[in-house]
Amino acid sequence: MKPFDLVIRNARCATAADVFDADIGIRDGRIAALGQGLAAGREEVDAAGRWVLPGGIDGHCHLDQPMSDGSKMADDFLTGTRSAACGGTTTVIPFACQLKGQSLRAAVEDYHRRAEGKAAIDYAFHMIVSDPTPQVLAEELPALIAEGYSSFKIYMTYDDLKLADRQIIDVLAVARDAGAMVMMHAENTDCIAWLTERLLKAGRRAPRYHAAARPMLVEREATHRAISYAELVDVPILIVHVSGREAVEQIRWAQGQGLRIYAETCPQYLFLTAEDLGSDDDFHGAKCICSPPPRDKANQQVIWDGLESGVFQVFSSDHAPFRFAGPDGKQVAGADASFDQVPNGIPGLETRLALLFSHGVLGGRLDICRFVALTSTNVAKMYGLYPRKGSIAVGADADLVIWDTGVERVIRNADLHHAVDYTPYEGLRVDAWPALTLARGRAVWRDGAYLGEAGRGEFLRCALPTPAQPKPRVEDPA
Repeated sequence: MKPFDLVIRNARCATAADVFDADIGIRDGRIAALGQGLAAGREEVDAAGRWVLPGGIDGHCHLDQPMSDGSKMADDFLTGTRSAACGGTTTVIPFACQLKGQSLRAAVEDYHRRAEGKAAIDYAFHMIVSDPTPQVLAEELPALIAEGYSSFKIYMTYDDLKLADRQIIDVLAVARDAGAMVMMHAENTDCIAWLTERLLKAGRRAPRYHAAARPMLVEREATHRAISYAELVDVPILIVHVSGREAVEQIRWAQGQGLRIYAETCPQYLFLTAEDLGSDDDFHGAKCICSPPPRDKANQQVIWDGLESGVFQVFSSDHAPFRFAGPDGKQVAGADASFDQVPNGIPGLETRLALLFSHGVLGGRLDICRFVALTSTNVAKMYGLYPRKGSIAVGADADLVIWDTGVERVIRNADLHHAVDYTPYEGLRVDAWPALTLARGRAVWRDGAYLGEAGRGEFLRCALPTPAQPKPRVEDPA
């Protein structure tokens, strides 16, 4: 038999279901054997009892996405996948965004051109449906789902992306018939517009007022409405970037009713608060403008509790890489622009896993299997990439990460590999960082050095999703 290309010895492996000790034999980019005392490989790595986990899958990130306001994302598929690999992520799923007036297929074709020859790790596409014309609903969307673009996002806010309620229902009906997974950005656009207008008339323009324009009730109402439409149409949906208690309560109720409502959250809702949006005379708070906005410490605890209890199935970065300095990022409308003119989103591809591993697993909030489920396995199932991705099993791609723990590292933007000029997590301590990242059996990050190769990442066509049913709420017997 052909020898192994690589053997990882003495691995402490964890999947979403199990923890076990094994040697891992890799051949032709896939896991070929798990066992004790495997035959020698052409190359060998001693994990020395360290955790070896499936590579992270970031199921919600934005790379080189076309914008309509003159802004430009700093990360393309080259710098974005480089940053992901250095942080232990081996698959990314960004968005092919349909602009209004554009066909959905044209958006997908444009996104392939943007990715071609650049990605260092594997990637798939979600779609963003912003203009569900009769042709899109009847022809393009069903055809693209069948071709391997089996998930898409719809917005309930942002003027250039939002759908009306009837359009949402029509799109959900297509998803039901085709078996697709729908991601929903749930915020009430009319409430936001009304609050924004009143704030600006009162002279409240600073980044901090972004949070005042998007209180939890606008997320709560839209989450309730999204759940209602999903119940009406009888289709599963994923509520993305959930920020706090009021939306969590809606989701928990729906899951307790047996509805197929899934939930995602992100690092900004664990590690940032509304205070990070700054003061009245501090435009640097624009660095932390994202939607929904960060809440407060009490809501951070709600999100941690939801990760532990099973309310959330997915933990993503929602990486939206706008530079702070320069004319095409956060300051596209000027250095003193009102909060509503600042591009929404923050970077986080490279730091997502280390933050959750350090403060979740090592902090005693999450067990290691839950970490793997949230950051890899559930994502692979949600978007039709499992079992090729998201596990340590014979036949799966050899996307693996050896983790160093006890590293006592401080996050500094100068040490990161994205093309953004800041990180909102500057100065935060982490106690874990990848020592080695393998993407289909080849090292793309090793001992502090990036080893990836532009163009080696492959485009993945996704099967229809097979996510696990959310855990029903267990009521207090009292």
